[in-house]
Amino acid sequence: MRPEIKEYNYDRILGQTLSAAARFPAGSDKETELTYRYIPYFKGVLKPLIDTGVPGKIFLELLALYYENILTAHARGKKICGTTFCYSPAILYAMDIVPATFEILTALGGMVWKRGMFDYMDFCCEVGMPETSCSSQRGFLGAFLAGLCEEVDFLVCDSPGVCDTNANAYAFSSAYLNKPFYQLNYPSSIGDERSQKYHVDDYKEMIRFMEEQSGNRLDYDRLAEILKEVDLQDHLTADLEDLLMLVPSPLPPLYNLMIYAGRFCFSGQKIYTRVLEAMLKWGKNRAKTGLSGLRSGDEKLRIFTCYIDHYTVNLNFWNYLEDRNFGHLGCILSRNFRDDNKYVKNLPGSAYGIDLSTKDAMLDSMAQLNARMPMVRTIRGPYDKPGMWLDESLELVRFFQADCVIYNGTPGCRNTWGMVKPFARDMEKNGYPTHIMNDDAFDDRVESWEATKERLDEFFQVRGLL
Repeated sequence: MRPEIKEYNYDRILGQTLSAAARFPAGSDKETELTYRYIPYFKGVLKPLIDTGVPGKIFLELLALYYENILTAHARGKKICGTTFCYSPAILYAMDIVPATFEILTALGGMVWKRGMFDYMDFCCEVGMPETSCSSQRGFLGAFLAGLCEEVDFLVCDSPGVCDTNANAYAFSSAYLNKPFYQLNYPSSIGDERSQKYHVDDYKEMIRFMEEQSGNRLDYDRLAEILKEVDLQDHLTADLEDLLMLVPSPLPPLYNLMIYAGRFCFSGQKIYTRVLEAMLKWGKNRAKTGLSGLRSGDEKLRIFTCYIDHYTVNLNFWNYLEDRNFGHLGCILSRNFRDDNKYVKNLPGSAYGIDLSTKDAMLDSMAQLNARMPMVRTIRGPYDKPGMWLDESLELVRFFQADCVIYNGTPGCRNTWGMVKPFARDMEKNGYPTHIMNDDAFDDRVESWEATKERLDEFFQVRGLL
């Protein structure tokens, strides 16, 4: 790692950047517009969020609060848990533990800084991680391993088998820095009684591990309040997805990012509820006009991203959709798989419920919820197994009336790269043109955004979608 990079604490510079961003729109619209000239470095990422209205402003507050929690945790006597986006942070909040989600922290740095996360990613390789490991962890992880972050007290991960590079990133961190580590496991099937009991028993062991590491007992009254908030958030998300069904969709493309990033940061917390309520209010008002949520109001194409989005600098992917009047119907990260959602009816075992009647029922609900997080739910075995990636994607593209499908990931996504071509052929057989992006969602050294954009344009033109 370059010596000058080691001079700066990653958490503090990103936390201060996000804190300033959250305060930026506090003035009048005129003041905001005039101030853009003084922040040319950050305008590309800040303006699109502010242009989404009240939801974007609250979302900036959410991101700033996430980092404030990390930066002040130890001073407030709290422990920090390093974890993954496949793991619901709701249980951590119930135990008064502060989550530090590697993928979220990598994506934030990649979108905000023109220099990207490259030095941090490369440092992971310098200390022994393979270059083919997933860049979504390696960004923040490089800063963490180099001692440029707040100290993480222990780690919890839940993606063995689903994503080996994800799981290995946390195992490597634990070994390299001698941190306590719990690897939550589960069988390859979900929904049946035997597998559910296995997962709940393992989940209870994980809670005992976190109680030992944090010194905090699980507060069931607090867990009940958090699950009530999760229940409300699930229903708000379902209402937003109802709006996505409309043609044209009245939701801006960036709302999908806010849905899943907010959930990964603050599931069960009121600030995330505020973001969802603001998006729903804006979307309902927009729907009354009959216009799409795009800035132009004109939706030419409806795109479903069957895996993840693109997170390099300046929100390039979302701006691309806006510039071409393409609606974004979400990805596997933004979906809400509650048991009363319409699109889970044809996907047995894919949904979870929330039961507050007893302590065991609440733990069962949390374990069910956690087992249906992104990737854990979708990419846990053969892509064409019932209820898996292909079934889920076909159900969603039909439900939301998509015109085409886009795959995007990282070179480290071995489970999806190992099956994405037959998956794409099957999507094509069902009438959905499918494009495979050969870039890295977090590292545009693999393929520049300019090259990615040209390949996307070529796909839409050649396939006659424009």
